[in-house]
Amino acid sequence: MVARFEVRERVAWITLDRPEAMNSLNPDLRLALSEHWDTVENDPDIWLAVVTGAGERAFCAGADLKHRARERQADDTQRALWADMAARTRPLNERWDFAKPVIAAVNGFALGGGLELALACDIIIAAEHAEFGLPEPRRGLIAGAAGVHRLPRQIGLKVAMGYLLTGRHMTAARAYELGLVNEVVPAQRLTEAVDEWVQDILRCAPLAVRATKQAAMQGLDRSLPAAFAARYPAEEARLASADALEGPRAFAEKRPPRWQGR
Repeated sequence: MVARFEVRERVAWITLDRPEAMNSLNPDLRLALSEHWDTVENDPDIWLAVVTGAGERAFCAGADLKHRARERQADDTQRALWADMAARTRPLNERWDFAKPVIAAVNGFALGGGLELALACDIIIAAEHAEFGLPEPRRGLIAGAAGVHRLPRQIGLKVAMGYLLTGRHMTAARAYELGLVNEVVPAQRLTEAVDEWVQDILRCAPLAVRATKQAAMQGLDRSLPAAFAARYPAEEARLASADALEGPRAFAEKRPPRWQGR
């Protein structure tokens, strides 16, 4: 098993489980993650997801470069197998309209594809010892899984180019200063801190959360007046939902709301 998947109280917990390889991404892990994201997307009883890495050294150290080296020496049968796995893989990085919120619990190195995975999440909580970077140019590569596009959008052009063009790492504290990370905590408090964010999200109506995410993300591609005037399917679904009535009713009755997610 290269990725663990567990659902607890409407939350999917996904753990990259290759600690001996710093949770680096090989075809098996990429496909397993893709299947888990499918489940999160399609299961109405899952309201949000948390992704992390096994062990204390790494969230994900990026692509498994040792595996890439082996690919060059593999026979045609093995190459065909890996090609088939790649064709069936759709990473979070490329799910541009992923409806449900995703939290990255970064417990160590988030490098290359690992940082690109975190960049595709909505919230990042990092352990104090975590490090972030896109070192691809030092390997003759680029951060082509949208890292070269997401990082400038999330921390600003000049600062992002400083990291993109040098392959330098940034500390968790620096990532927090730049607005890339929402919270930095001691390693022993990472799970607790993530759960605090999870519980706050679960206090909100799930359809309202999805409508908020869709409007915010899709609005980035429009001018402010156009973003305001646009119609968002998730917001239309929220307006027609039972939860849209439940929230005001619960407030008036001075009780916690009972969200149905529909």
